[in-house]
Formats: sequence, structure tokens, C-alpha cells
Amino acid sequence: MNWEIRYFCYGMRILKLSFWKNVNVYWLILVAVLFGLNGGVVRAQEEEMFENRTFYGGVILGGNLCQVDGDNFAGYNKKGITTGAVVYMKLYKKAIGSLELLYSQKGSVAAKAEMLPSGLTIMKYGIDLNYAEVPVMINFFDKHRSHLSFGASYSQLSRSNEYVTAYPALAYDQDKHPFNKSDINVIAGGTLRLYKGLFFNLRFQYSVVPIRAQVADISRGPLYNNLWSLRLMYLFM
Repeated sequence: MNWEIRYFCYGMRILKLSFWKNVNVYWLILVAVLFGLNGGVVRAQEEEMFENRTFYGGVILGGNLCQVDGDNFAGYNKKGITTGAVVYMKLYKKAIGSLELLYSQKGSVAAKAEMLPSGLTIMKYGIDLNYAEVPVMINFFDKHRSHLSFGASYSQLSRSNEYVTAYPALAYDQDKHPFNKSDINVIAGGTLRLYKGLFFNLRFQYSVVPIRAQVADISRGPLYNNLWSLRLMYLFM
């Protein structure tokens, strides 16, 4: 195992990878394959990145593993797409700023029925949230261009849907309980360079303000987005 993988795994332990028990096997296989590819990384052009250029652009495609804190369910059971574009800009030596423009699906889904203290049993429940998201990050690069990142994002809600099936039957009108139109998240993550301009990124993000207030029999408190993203990124070198 080379030093990049040890460095990346150490960073992920810092980020508290408690979510692994909820990740399907195919996600684990994907990560293992990507790490295996790193063994064949070609070192050419490593020292040239950001030496002669201030900006690098790229594209991103990946998936989100999501839950909403404050509902009556736990687990990163909701899966969504995240995709878009990124621009990196050199700020100072190995400190690189980045700006992303993403389409990102968030939300939650109940894995099983849940009886509430009120006696109501929620049979099915889910939240679908689609955002246009703009993360702003500070990235700390090593000499091989793998990097750790910290920052925040602003998201604008483009579409939302909430569904619930309960026993006894619950009359619930989601239009009376809309989600906030904006969401602000803190973000931390790590990015492993795989081959030339191809990178693998794992990041965690969490809402710093509620996306909706508590609703009786539907949530146990204010709602917050809570998610992990697994992404492939290609930078045009």
C-alpha cells in the first residue's frame, strides 16, 4: 500500500466514517476498484500543475448518500446524483481555491416502518430535494496533487417532494409545510489523484441552518441535510 492511500484513509478516519454500515456493497466495490487503479498512477506533469497556469477547470459526476436529521428515521438510505463543473485557482503555493456549480439530489427515505410515541405508525416516508449548489472550497495539495478540502456551499432548492403513508391514516398536506428555498452547508473531504487528470473524491456535508421547522407527527425537530458524496472528477490538464 503506497503513501497516498495511507494518507487518504487517515483523513477519512478523521471525518468519522460511521456511514459505512449503511453503504451498499456495490459502493464498497467501486471504492476498492478506484483505490486499486491508483497503483498505476503516472507521475508525469505532477510538478507542472499550477506552475504555469492559475486556473484549471473540470467536470464532476458522482452520487450522494443522504439522510435528513430531525425526521423520525436514521440511516444514509436516500441515494441521489451529484454532477456539475469545477474551477481550481491557485491562491498560495499548495493552497488552492475551488468553485463548483452542481446539480445535487438530497433527502431521506425510511428503511422500515416506525411507531412514534403518539401511537402513529409511519409505514412509508421519504423526502426528495433537488438543489442547484455552489460549493466554495480551500484545498491543501500534496506533491502528487491529492488534497484535503474544507469549505461551505450555498444551495437553491429547485424541486421538493415529501410523501408519507401512516396507520391510522394521516391527512398531511405537504404544501402547507414547504422546505426552505435555500440551504447552507459546511463541507470537508479528501481527493485522491488516480491518473493524470482523473481524481476520486469523498466528502461530507451538513446543513448549518434548518431546511424546515418541526412538523407534528412528521418530524421530531428541525430538519437538516446530512450526506456523504462519492465523486469522480476530471480536470483538463
